[in-house]
Amino acid sequence: MKLIIATFVIAIAGVVALGQAPTLQIVTADPNLPSELYYGNVKVKPLRVRPGTNPPQFITIDDSDFFTQQNYVDFLNRMPDSGGFQFWLGQINQCGSNGPCLEVQRISVSASFFLSIEFQQTGYLVERTYKSAFGNAPNAMSTFGGTHSVVAPIVRFSEFIPDVKQIGQGVIVLQPGWDTLLENNKVAYFNSFVQRTRFTTDYPMSMSPNAFANQLLTRAGVTPSASELQAAINEFGSASDTSNVAARGKALRDVADNPTLTNAEFNRAFVLMQYYGYLRRDPDNGNGDTDYTGYDFWLTKLNQFNGNYINAEMVKAFLSSVEYRNRF
Repeated sequence: MKLIIATFVIAIAGVVALGQAPTLQIVTADPNLPSELYYGNVKVKPLRVRPGTNPPQFITIDDSDFFTQQNYVDFLNRMPDSGGFQFWLGQINQCGSNGPCLEVQRISVSASFFLSIEFQQTGYLVERTYKSAFGNAPNAMSTFGGTHSVVAPIVRFSEFIPDVKQIGQGVIVLQPGWDTLLENNKVAYFNSFVQRTRFTTDYPMSMSPNAFANQLLTRAGVTPSASELQAAINEFGSASDTSNVAARGKALRDVADNPTLTNAEFNRAFVLMQYYGYLRRDPDNGNGDTDYTGYDFWLTKLNQFNGNYINAEMVKAFLSSVEYRNRF
């Protein structure tokens, strides 16, 4: 389901360079998602007009239907299905015009996209896959409370988005066949991931199954039980090397799905997705951020409140930030 927008009115302040004005472009990175508008290489914001309104009524991120749709785009990388859209929209609209209620419900609905089965089985799995394969972000520094290094996810926004789309392609949780489609997507994803040059450089085919499994678990920060370690090793059967692509993919997935890792990485991923979902950028690059100080601040606060994002006011802060609102 896509919120229909009647027309675009674009306000552009351009500077003519060398006698030629920049070109207005409609950029469609994904045909299944809304296009973006650029004036030269500068992204510009459209004014969205609600169909059938006279005088024109402009759509903003404060409108519940557009806000709900945008959460599908930002966290699930797809347009909403009708049933899901109506459910989440109803959660907000039940407040009527009650301002405090609307604020609480918008926060709750938006956070629910990160907590959803669909995101946990796609986006969060991608984050854990990079963690298992490559460890933590190198040289991640923060000045919050004094200069120090921080443990932060290694996956970058430019890597995250295409990988999430690959796993989530066509998946709409609770629709017929969604679980089979998701499983097939996961198998294909892990098989392709372990054939990437970055991975094969760190995990050469000549590596023994024992060394392969131990390196994954070490980078994941997991001290495995004997059975967990053996399960990853056993994916290679009796082979003395790790050249079997399917076995490599299964072993990597075993580690990425490890319950200890899933629990330990949860808050770090939750904070990371505030940047990836709402701000569409890396924590250390953009809007004045040059390191992980902001990320460190929110992770510290979320941990202080034992993962309670409402008491930590984390989602609230990102939704009300100028940077987020200026996207629209």
